[in-house]
Amino acid sequence: MSFIEMKNICKKYVGADKNSVTDFNLNIEEKEFIAFVGPSGCGKSTTLRMIAGFEEITSGELKIGGKVMNETAPRDRGIAMVFQNYALYPHMTVEKNISYGLKNMKVPADEIKKKVDWAVKILGLEEYRKRKPKNLSGGQRQRVALGRAIVKNQKVFLMDEPLSNLDAKLRVSMRSEISKLHRELGSTTIYVTHDQVEAMTMADRIVIMKDGIVQQVGKPMELYEHPVNKFVAGFIGSPQMNFYDVTVDGNTVQFADGSKIILPENIIAKLGGKKDGLILGIRGEDIKLDAQNIDLYKDSVQHAVVENTEVMGNENNLYFNFGGVSTVARVSKYEISQIGDRIDFVFSPARIHFFDKATEKSLF
Repeated sequence: MSFIEMKNICKKYVGADKNSVTDFNLNIEEKEFIAFVGPSGCGKSTTLRMIAGFEEITSGELKIGGKVMNETAPRDRGIAMVFQNYALYPHMTVEKNISYGLKNMKVPADEIKKKVDWAVKILGLEEYRKRKPKNLSGGQRQRVALGRAIVKNQKVFLMDEPLSNLDAKLRVSMRSEISKLHRELGSTTIYVTHDQVEAMTMADRIVIMKDGIVQQVGKPMELYEHPVNKFVAGFIGSPQMNFYDVTVDGNTVQFADGSKIILPENIIAKLGGKKDGLILGIRGEDIKLDAQNIDLYKDSVQHAVVENTEVMGNENNLYFNFGGVSTVARVSKYEISQIGDRIDFVFSPARIHFFDKATEKSLF
């Protein structure tokens, strides 16, 4: 039996034409870190709020620790929640913000002090404990919100886009802090984000949602390497996977602009004889410009003119038109190209994905 079980969970608001969440099924093990990810409006926060008890479940069953929680009040579900907007009391100091929930729970004063001292220390807030929120940075406020949650000693932590208000540098450092905190506490964490990088770097498993429906559940690299459909393939990974409309004739793949590549028989065989209505997908790092790959796949060398570049420091992104669409190749920092340069490149055959154009499902 899993620690959290969600069976056929649906949410439909009064007056709505369709469900906000449809047939959500997921088993979460104790101490797992699960990320719900997807574009705005996909239902991830609504699902989290149903787990918390802030939203009523229209149909389906939610169990935590083997107990059905559908009708259980939020305070009795054994959860702690961290919100996007911190929700700190502006007139209270750091330590009073952290201790406020414990006082409401009638926890003895000496125990409150121990818990607050522990939280302040583990979160690096010792020198700020007498400050009020207005005198804290965004990252410090977020740590206070985390402190208020962890002192309750709950088995489940729910986090709803807690880092979205922070700048890029702070988000990176806070990702590391939250991951470390999760390991130290041994809690079960469900983390909602629209940022696939956060999900990839923090979670044990990721739930990808679109239009209220789960698209795929898996470990980060499973989703990256084996997306079940075009949406997942395009959502996971940065820069986004390149997609092309293609047809297949024998071992030859033809693109919309007339370009052709030759693929090995073992890859073509996976298409099951399908020739039309295909989408080819390939990630930027699997478009190769080096001499070794050019020579290895010399029968499929393509040409293009660089239209834009992004120098990332450790790598470069090259943008050019190929196959009738804008394409990006992710290359090493040593493969320097300028706008207007003519480049030769090949697709790494083993890294190519094919999707059915009608259903957008992966074909292998």
